[in-house]
Amino acid sequence: MSQAYVPIAVAAILAALFIVERVAPLRRTRTRLLLRLFINFAISGLAFLTSMMVVRPAALGALAWTSRESFGLVHVVPAPAWAQFLVGFALLDLGFYYWHVLNHRIPLLWRFHNVHHLDPDLDVSTGFRFHFGEVLMSTVFRVAQVGLTGVSFTTFAVYELIFQANTLFHHSNVRLPIRLERLLNMVLVTPRMHGVHHSQVRGETNSNFGVVFRWWDALHRTIRLNIPQAMIEIGVAGYSRPGDNRLSYALTLPFRQQRDYWRKEDGTVPERHASALAGSRTHLAE
Repeated sequence: MSQAYVPIAVAAILAALFIVERVAPLRRTRTRLLLRLFINFAISGLAFLTSMMVVRPAALGALAWTSRESFGLVHVVPAPAWAQFLVGFALLDLGFYYWHVLNHRIPLLWRFHNVHHLDPDLDVSTGFRFHFGEVLMSTVFRVAQVGLTGVSFTTFAVYELIFQANTLFHHSNVRLPIRLERLLNMVLVTPRMHGVHHSQVRGETNSNFGVVFRWWDALHRTIRLNIPQAMIEIGVAGYSRPGDNRLSYALTLPFRQQRDYWRKEDGTVPERHASALAGSRTHLAE
């Protein structure tokens, strides 16, 4: 697959999801759309430049070396190309699951990842809203990920396209018929599943870390699907004041003294009573 087609395909998916979420929104929005779009695309633009200038060349360099040396996990056991593709694809996605968990568990990484979470609404424009510092620090992870897996250029390109497409999809505010989404969610991370991850409730934010496949959350017992979307307040409790989502503030936030992330300005800590839950943790709520 030619890498040139990836940004074109991703742009088309973004545009399509943006239109659909205007027609069939999953959650009510709380803030002005145009201002949020400006902030999100400005943050995303800096992230994109950082990725193109640093992360991507480093990852492709590692990919060239592993391909030349036949190094990496997919080469440990001789297997046909299709088997190496499937194993490599799964390993890349598992790697991103662990990287996402680390961004929540390591305080330094969370300072930067918090910029993604403090968006007061969640839609397709949030999908690429990552602080350029977070993207820059991901360079080490990306080189290690590609180096250890040893995937081919084809596997890398296909995964990149599906990774970016599903990132946009599960961040989108698209209301799918619940039966269809439950069917998709047997394999993929979907909007309702990822909506829980952007909740202001700490235990819900620290769940549903998957990017493409939902299996890694099920395997590691970090899956939480039984919270109705109407009950979810999007954002970060400690950064939900008016003005917290200004562009200049978001870009400088990681370098500022940090607040208590889980406590609102009035001192309350968002919690979810068990009576509000809809069935088991693995049952996707409406």
